[in-house]
Amino acid sequence: MRLAVIPARGGSKGLPGKNILPLLGKPLIAWSIEAALDAAKVDRVIVSTDSEEIADVARRYGAEVLARPAELATDEATTIAVMTHIACEIPEATTFIVLQPTSPLRDDGLIDSCIEAYEQGDCSNLATGYWCKIQEFGTHNNMRRQDYKGFFYDDGNVYVLPRSLVMKGQWSGDNICRMVISRHQNYEIDDEVDFTVLESLMRRFKTSA
Repeated sequence: MRLAVIPARGGSKGLPGKNILPLLGKPLIAWSIEAALDAAKVDRVIVSTDSEEIADVARRYGAEVLARPAELATDEATTIAVMTHIACEIPEATTFIVLQPTSPLRDDGLIDSCIEAYEQGDCSNLATGYWCKIQEFGTHNNMRRQDYKGFFYDDGNVYVLPRSLVMKGQWSGDNICRMVISRHQNYEIDDEVDFTVLESLMRRFKTSA
């Protein structure tokens, strides 16, 4: 069973209440819930949260809710720890599709494309993102950015993990599928500036807005 998981903690220091702040007429988390529900290859959609306010919004938009234990609602709690809790609570789940609510801009069909790439490829897990070509100033002697080797940066948009990794508490395996997606989908919300940027991008790229 393919389970889409949207982890949404109630506390946020950078932007208080960000997971349910209105973004073009919908709570932020609603964009991820609707994207998951629209995906043909997703069987169930779960929101993991410690907040009743977030839980109410999640149910209103059609997601199931799994209450998160207090020890997994701290700043120190990791997503993989939350995923392990979910896996134990839902033993029938075999594949986990993690959608960060702070990455609300996903093209139609993206989630299904990620699941298909993961299932057809010989990979341990999948993450969306982009090749990041940055280096700390003073370490590159004015090298052209085009000449940087760079590294793959996961953007928080879509992750696909098998149950075997989750139960071992591992966020990734030895053979990662790095799925590069179009740049407008790479943006995530941490603060008010990010929120303003995403509002503009959503108006441009989400015809349903």
